[in-house]
Amino acid sequence: MDISSLGNIGRGLTSALGCLGAAIGVAMIGMKAVEMVGRNPSVSGKILVQSILGMALAEAVAFYSLFLYQG
Repeated sequence: MDISSLGNIGRGLTSALGCLGAAIGVAMIGMKAVEMVGRNPSVSGKILVQSILGMALAEAVAFYSLFLYQG
């Protein structure tokens, strides 16, 4: 194995771990949002807005990990 192959493996692992972290973050946000709506259904609109915003920010981490280390 030469050094460029190791660099490609490192970039792939970095991207994979970044996407895995974002997926775990989105799953946790969704889980807690469903739990909170189950406890207090009258505030489901506010919880939906907050959870969508949190999921979008968590997905931004995945895009950073995909595009930043591929160059």
